[in-house]
Amino acid sequence: MTIYLHPDENARTPGNLNDPSQEDDEALSERDLNPPCVLVFNASDPSGAGGLGADALAMGSVGAHILPVVTGAYARDTAEIFDHFAFEEEAVAEQARAILEDVEVQLIKVGFAGTPEALSTIAETAADYPDVPVVAYMPNLSWWDENLIEAYHDAFRDLVLPQTTVLVGNHSTLWRWLLPDWSGERPPGARDIAKAAGEFGVPYTLVTGMVLPDQFIDNVLASPQSVLASEKYERLEAVFAGAGDTLSAALAALLASGTDLVAATSEALAYMDRCLDAGFRPGMGHVLPDRLFWAEPEDDEDDDDEPDTPPDFALPPHDTRH
Repeated sequence: MTIYLHPDENARTPGNLNDPSQEDDEALSERDLNPPCVLVFNASDPSGAGGLGADALAMGSVGAHILPVVTGAYARDTAEIFDHFAFEEEAVAEQARAILEDVEVQLIKVGFAGTPEALSTIAETAADYPDVPVVAYMPNLSWWDENLIEAYHDAFRDLVLPQTTVLVGNHSTLWRWLLPDWSGERPPGARDIAKAAGEFGVPYTLVTGMVLPDQFIDNVLASPQSVLASEKYERLEAVFAGAGDTLSAALAALLASGTDLVAATSEALAYMDRCLDAGFRPGMGHVLPDRLFWAEPEDDEDDDDEPDTPPDFALPPHDTRH
């Protein structure tokens, strides 16, 4: 891993990142009693590959509490997405309003919102809480109708990016969205993409999946001014679904807990790599990340011991009695 120090001109400002040094001791002591709370806008995914289910498992594994706002539901299996059914923006707004009036959030994470109207609602919510950092993830939308993709990208760029602290996305996805007219002889680098995002107010961009020689993948955190950190991993011989949701959720949870951006990025990438390395195939489609890999026993653990008799959880007979 290569880490670069933040230049002075890129020093964090209040509201950009969750910096515990900016809080007084009393506030920190009170927060330590509970896990950090992250407000998440995302769709329901019945496959468990991505969506709110992925957010919940990843954030819980890292130590944050998710406040899930459902923006819609996918119709999908582990191989492909067939459709998406969006919630009305009023339903999205009411979910967020109800929980925000009750719970203090440390960070907002934006996943797939489904419609430009829902993105407008999310942007308004974020604008009402200017001191709360926002992690925004742009998924691959190639399964969707081209006209819907264009409208969604436009709304995300104009409404959500100005509120975003860290933008997360695959290199190919961000390139085609933010630099559609790129004419360079080489593909755009992470800083090129970060500069494009920076034109809409994004201070930091995490670009993933940059192809390197010898079967390696690079992941780069950049600002419009410089590369802040990069970390490469060996490409795994499998097709995965849900890696981006896993990474963005882990990053959001770590930032919500007060971890420095560079350290949080490194930890989130390491967590995602372990999830993919332990991935499993529950159906006939892609491999899913095992976000609870850490809960599995070690291979050599208790090998010589006789297995315990499993408890009997059988329900009593339900014969009708009059």
